[in-house]
Amino acid sequence: MKKQQSGFTLIELVVVIVILGILAATALPKFVDLSGEADQAAVNGVAGALGSAAAINYGAKKAGTQGVAIANCTDVSNALQAMPAGYTIGAAAVTAGGTVTCTVTGGNSKTANFVAIGA
Repeated sequence: MKKQQSGFTLIELVVVIVILGILAATALPKFVDLSGEADQAAVNGVAGALGSAAAINYGAKKAGTQGVAIANCTDVSNALQAMPAGYTIGAAAVTAGGTVTCTVTGGNSKTANFVAIGA
């Protein structure tokens, strides 16, 4: 009496896995669009750089070394020295030694906030 085994052969399993891999590779990009998150991350990075530049500039002015006069939010880009193209900063006034929350706008109208310190 011979036992008959049932199940799939290794070749059949490999073929199914290959077909599923091809379907996943072609269908996944249609469902996953990360460009919005990438744009927001870029704006957040610029806002972080502007906030850091404002803080470093304030420290430099207080120490009596070099520094840029900051009277409004747009002046912070001068402290950064290299503002990326395509970004705009809202123009809110800031008093010397005071702080104000500024908004930077980047690609696809994504926005982020940073704190400017008047110097």
